[in-house]
Formats: sequence, C-alpha cells, structure tokens
Amino acid sequence: MSAVPNEPHDDILRLRVTAKDLETLRALLRETRSDIGGRPHHEADGRVGIDVYATAAQVPALEREGVTVTRSGNASEAGRAAQAEVGSGDRFAPADAVPRGLAAKLSG
Repeated sequence: MSAVPNEPHDDILRLRVTAKDLETLRALLRETRSDIGGRPHHEADGRVGIDVYATAAQVPALEREGVTVTRSGNASEAGRAAQAEVGSGDRFAPADAVPRGLAAKLSG
C-alpha cells in the first residue's frame, strides 16, 4: 500500500524520495526516468533525498526496499490556485490604457 494518498490521476504531485545511499537513488531515477526538482540532499544519517514530480499512478514504481516516498505537495493544485489569481479580460481594452513609451507603435 502506498504512503502517498490518492489524488486525481492527472495531478502532478511533489514527492520527497529518500534512498539509503546515492547509488540506490541514481539507479531508481535512471530506471523510472522521473522528473526531478533540484539537487540531491544528503541527510545526517547518510541517506540521500531529492524532490520528484510524478502522478499518483507513477508512485508505486518509485516505492521499493531502501527507498522512502513522502508527499510534500500537489504541484497541479498549486498551479490551479496561482491561475485563479490571474485576472481575465484585456487590461489594455480601455482607450486610456494604451501602452505608452518610446517604442514604435505598430498598427494592426
């Protein structure tokens, strides 16, 4: 059973993958061809961790002996929240909001 809770299958999860050593982590990443974020971090106990971006369906491929997978966030959900902050419409639509400056103003 996965330690990562179920999510919509399309969502990209941010996971922290920690392996017993660097060689185990390299082999896992080479085999799964996972999308990674950042560089590996060495823990005080000798383990090595890295952030991985994957769907919930890809999580079982990451889980194996000597490897711990924990969810640290939902990248898709964070993206949707950021998109919700963006306004809609044309901010230059009013006549008095036409951009001004030294650049050439092209028609059309």
